[in-house]
Amino acid sequence: MTNLSASQLRRAADIKDKIASLKKELSRLFGSTDGAAAPRKRRKMSAAGRRKIAAAARARWAKVKGQKSTAKPVKKAKRTMSAAARAKIAAAARARWKKAKAQGKKSL
Repeated sequence: MTNLSASQLRRAADIKDKIASLKKELSRLFGSTDGAAAPRKRRKMSAAGRRKIAAAARARWAKVKGQKSTAKPVKKAKRTMSAAARAKIAAAARARWKKAKAQGKKSL
């Protein structure tokens, strides 16, 4: 584009003007101002309509909330471990640590 002659640039400008005038003519034919499709209009809702919708939504939620049971959910019983079992596990852990420490000292 940078190595165009003055006559080529003038011709390009003429073509661009012609395109703009044709677009303008098309928009006049189709009735729009800029040649593009007219933007969609947003629907407006009256305040009364919004109130009716809000009331219906509140009624639906009240119905849903009213169906909930009032009984409290039953909690699972906590698992408890006897003192003998805890002592057995602790002794096994101590033995594992003793073995691990002994192996660590041998490698030094």
